[in-house]
Amino acid sequence: MLLIAAAAWWVPPLAGQAPVTAGPGLDFQVYRATIEPIFVKPRGGYGPGRSPCVTCHVHNGTPLRLQPLQDGEGGNVFWSEAQSRQNFQVVARLVVPGQPEQSRLLRKPLAVAAGGAAFHVGGKFWESPADPDWQLLAAWVRSAAGAAPTPPAAAATPPLDFDFFRSCVQQIFLDKREGRVECVHCHDAEPRNFAAAIPEGRSFWNLEETRRNFAVLSRYVEPGFPLMSRFLTHPLAPEAGGDHFHGGGRRWASQDDPEWRMLAAWVRGEGPRCLLGPPPS
Repeated sequence: MLLIAAAAWWVPPLAGQAPVTAGPGLDFQVYRATIEPIFVKPRGGYGPGRSPCVTCHVHNGTPLRLQPLQDGEGGNVFWSEAQSRQNFQVVARLVVPGQPEQSRLLRKPLAVAAGGAAFHVGGKFWESPADPDWQLLAAWVRSAAGAAPTPPAAAATPPLDFDFFRSCVQQIFLDKREGRVECVHCHDAEPRNFAAAIPEGRSFWNLEETRRNFAVLSRYVEPGFPLMSRFLTHPLAPEAGGDHFHGGGRRWASQDDPEWRMLAAWVRGEGPRCLLGPPPS
């Protein structure tokens, strides 16, 4: 856990002013001076909607995967210029230049009633676009108006195969691995209830329940990008590229695990063969 609330943010001087290209018209210097500090800003505690962005986005596999912070003298924390450039490349993929209302970076933490995305794992910490941080981000995005928006890399990726989820992926939620708890023991309750409790008298989910499970799980998958998908990084060992913490332990010690590789192929839209037998009737 990063104790950002007790630290001071510091922007080290740039080694020159070489331009950086990540999204059409987006300004790197403005990003580094005014946008990046938002990710480290204390929010009064820890937990959904209260933690600094870096608490999750440095350690967890998400599309906004930030570089680890550096510790400076006097309790300062910072990103080096090279790290900021890497962050900039990542952040720019989540922005539609000139259109803050259409930019994932601004919609995910914004309240749904104010036009935000339906779900954000870290909670909603902007109640309206009038929030000063939202306004800073919006001004930066609007400054790139006139540049041709870059479509998301995942746009050309086939959508998640629902039939494969129904017949194969769901079986994993019930599968017991030695020394591990089955997914259904934790993921049967909101908001991460992609393995909702199966009604008494049945051993598997029906079509309606499967569609609900699929809708929830889809929040944690970035089609085309397994290592940006929390479904694949959360239970993966950190030394293998997984998230910093998972309350249910580590199901996969390596990306070479056949089950992980099968799921990664599913996320990439490659139509893998199921390693499990047919689901219970």
